[in-house]
Amino acid sequence: MPVDTQQILDAADSLGKLVAQHPAIDRYHQAQKSLSDDPNATRLLNDFNRQLMTLARQEESGMAVSDAQRHQLENLQSQLASHLKVKALNLAQMEFVDLLRKVNDAIRRHVAESAGAPGNGGAAPGPRVVV
Repeated sequence: MPVDTQQILDAADSLGKLVAQHPAIDRYHQAQKSLSDDPNATRLLNDFNRQLMTLARQEESGMAVSDAQRHQLENLQSQLASHLKVKALNLAQMEFVDLLRKVNDAIRRHVAESAGAPGNGGAAPGPRVVV
């Protein structure tokens, strides 16, 4: 039975509300807040991003990046990688993205099956559906 766009949007809204209640979303928001409340972590992130952008602009303009500049960026990256709040945010972000991937995969699977992809009685596959 065909459905109209509004039915799909209503279901998507309900799904969005369910996803927002998942513990992974709360952990992600808590990790973001914890990181933003930490002046040292914020400074490290800002320094790293500033250095990264500076080196990217420098390379785009044809100027070579010095070993000292590379070393400074690697040092900042190492400090970030070992910072507990950055680690917590990375872990929470991976969990958050994994949840969204699983939801998207479930949608793709049903769309592909309805389009005659393998798994739908062996119907001939059509164009690949990309969501």
